[in-house]
Amino acid sequence: MHTDRSSSTRFPVPVDAALRAAGWQPGRWNIRQAEIWADTLRDHTSPAGHRHTVFPAAVEAWAEFGDLRITAQGPGRQLSPATLHLSPLHGLHMARTLGDLGRALDTDVCPLGEESDSRTLLAIDTEGRVYALDHTGDWYLGPDIDHGLTTLLTGIEPVRLTAG
Repeated sequence: MHTDRSSSTRFPVPVDAALRAAGWQPGRWNIRQAEIWADTLRDHTSPAGHRHTVFPAAVEAWAEFGDLRITAQGPGRQLSPATLHLSPLHGLHMARTLGDLGRALDTDVCPLGEESDSRTLLAIDTEGRVYALDHTGDWYLGPDIDHGLTTLLTGIEPVRLTAG
């Protein structure tokens, strides 16, 4: 059976629609803004001396999806779908938290954005895996940005990494 997935096969239809409504299109690439964010994060030191580590997977995600405000199109599967703002500056003051998660996962973790309603922090690691951190714990959203956005925007139950 053939299903029409508009002009994109990269994302499921509702995710593609939400991304396009937010201003994303295939080939979107704002490396200048991504580099500004990278410098801002690298230059920030918390009062306790914690620093961000910036790496290519994060910069690439920011270049393609940075500054998008994405609202899910339609109901969620298991959860209410998220409304997202993809800006790493939401995690500027979370260097210690992200560092702790990175040590627990044996990788580096960088901020990606937030779920606007819950203030859940979204993050990405050096391999491109995507996570959410909130008051209930840390959550694995997918092996890459595409899967992470699909999890969030379709209301798929994420995998819990830690207890609250």
